[in-house]
Amino acid sequence: MLAALVPAGAAAEPLTLLAFGDSLTAGYGLPPEEGFVQQLQGWLAEHGAEVTVLNGGVSGDTTAGGLARIDWALTPEVDAMIVTLGGNDLLRGLPPEEARANLDAILDRADERQLPVLLVPMTAPGNYGPDYKDAFDAIYPELAKEHGARLAPPFLSPILAQEDRAAAIAAYIQPDGLHPNAEGVALVVEGLGPEVLDMLDSAE
Repeated sequence: MLAALVPAGAAAEPLTLLAFGDSLTAGYGLPPEEGFVQQLQGWLAEHGAEVTVLNGGVSGDTTAGGLARIDWALTPEVDAMIVTLGGNDLLRGLPPEEARANLDAILDRADERQLPVLLVPMTAPGNYGPDYKDAFDAIYPELAKEHGARLAPPFLSPILAQEDRAAAIAAYIQPDGLHPNAEGVALVVEGLGPEVLDMLDSAE
């Protein structure tokens, strides 16, 4: 426990959280202050968390791209990590077994540092067929269980689970049909925020 290392009467050092992902994390199409990382930072501060959120999002990154940069992204000050990767694997129809192996290796790196991880799933569309969808969707719960990571709801679920899905997409997704707008990001953060707080508790 980090708190046990803090002398009595001293203020605890703020935690450092790495948000590691692709364009959804990077804040594609939005001013920096409206992107996921800044909105999450603000939400966490409003809920009493002393944490600095690092933007480890790279637009267009696949799970392979994430694996290629995880070693230098996990700088010594990182205390916990959110992993949001797999969307670009889906867009390219890459084999689920490759995405699984890459995410498994990324989580191995976090395990080596004994870092708590929040794993945020991507959900496969049905156009690749049921076998592909079943294989891809199974990656996240299986790896979360294997690595002891916390499993979040899918990133866009606060938007896509609304009763009028078409209206929600029109209201909260950018014209590209893929990325949330600022209001959509706010919904995502409201959905993921409590999961992040719980995960951060295990980093203290």
